[in-house]
Amino acid sequence: MRNTNTSNNNNGPEDQRKKESTLTSLDSRFNQTLRNVQGLLKGRSIPGKILLTRRSDPLDESSVQERTPEYERSLSYNEAGSSDRLAKAAEEEVQSTSKPNNNTNVIKLKTSTSEIENTSKEVSKSAMGARATDSARVMKFTKALSGTTVILEKLRELAWSGIPDYMRPDVWRLLLGYAPPNSDRKEGILRRKRLEYLDCVSQYYDIPDTERSDDEINMLRQIAVDCPRTVPDVSFFQEPQVQKSLERILYTWAIRHPASGYVQGINDLATPFLVVFLSEYLEGGADNWSISDLSLENISNLEADCYWCLSKLLDGMQDHYTFAQPGIQRLVFKLKELVRRIDEPVSRHMEEQGLEFLQFAFRWFNCLLIREIPFHLVTRLWDTYLAEGDALPDFLVYIFASFLLTWSDKLQKLDFQELVMFLQHLPTQNWTHQELEMVLSRAFMWHSMFNNSPSHLAS
Repeated sequence: MRNTNTSNNNNGPEDQRKKESTLTSLDSRFNQTLRNVQGLLKGRSIPGKILLTRRSDPLDESSVQERTPEYERSLSYNEAGSSDRLAKAAEEEVQSTSKPNNNTNVIKLKTSTSEIENTSKEVSKSAMGARATDSARVMKFTKALSGTTVILEKLRELAWSGIPDYMRPDVWRLLLGYAPPNSDRKEGILRRKRLEYLDCVSQYYDIPDTERSDDEINMLRQIAVDCPRTVPDVSFFQEPQVQKSLERILYTWAIRHPASGYVQGINDLATPFLVVFLSEYLEGGADNWSISDLSLENISNLEADCYWCLSKLLDGMQDHYTFAQPGIQRLVFKLKELVRRIDEPVSRHMEEQGLEFLQFAFRWFNCLLIREIPFHLVTRLWDTYLAEGDALPDFLVYIFASFLLTWSDKLQKLDFQELVMFLQHLPTQNWTHQELEMVLSRAFMWHSMFNNSPSHLAS
């Protein structure tokens, strides 16, 4: 009996040490997981500093101080590591945190909208893009654009996180393949393309209605009706001369793309190009612009650049605008599946209320969110769109899932009628670049986790 007591007494301190060691190990694993996810969020040099913290048991101050210099740096996508490596690390960490564990000090990493809203309060507030305009990034863009031949992959990595305003026109032309990466050929190719656009306008637009078919007349009338409705809250787009330029661009595009023709929503897609390329000729904000200040030659060049860039963008999503728009329907289905995987309570509630994703997400894909966010944020969003290149349609699914789940808690409290009204008039009017960066951060993280692991999305 004495031996047994002695043995138990001896084992007591040893058990205590084991428990303490286990706690230390688990806490260390959590901190490592946290660092990996923070690294993932920084993987594309996302503007702003994103901090994830536990709601209780905060991080050890010494470890935070040790990491501070790394977080303050302005990282490029290459410096942070490739997306494949980040995706693998994130997947391993999520798997490790999802293993059964009864210890209350271990908290599962769960990317819920409520946590994102809490952490967004800790994000450093920045105006239009502290990341897009800081001197280090400007130097990187300058270096990338100054060579005889621009390395497009490097330019995409930089552009994903935002482009300095005055560089945006040149960078967009390059990303869309309108301007060649070889600087020696740029001037000649742009001149030829602009002349080609003028020929198209004179051939298709500057003709009497007697030379048009009935379908072409109806299409031109529809475009003429839609142009005044385009971005109605920006006074610049209400100028008759701006609407005439938009009409020429859209009609010429539609005639040259008979498989789809003009579809309502394409008028919205031309507006970011108009604003960006006009910024080369006019100073200040769009609210103070007047296109009448430009020469006819500059207006013609502006229209040509918008036309060709719109064409390049839509070439990658032609089936979004053909009959029945099958491309959009396919992406809406993918969006529904992704939301179900990420936030099952929201997905279940919307299904119980009888709300179909097509009822609200169709417009998102049709207009690429232009009607859902303040117009001054659109060009920043499109920096990321164009940086994605051919992969854009699939990445849109993740952006829109992130956008929708910004209001996860709110959506679960609404009935069908309230859901419809809320999703048609989302409260984004006061959004800044900070909210947009959070949407893009989540989208990148989920894309890294799920895109190369489709089985995770299976029912």
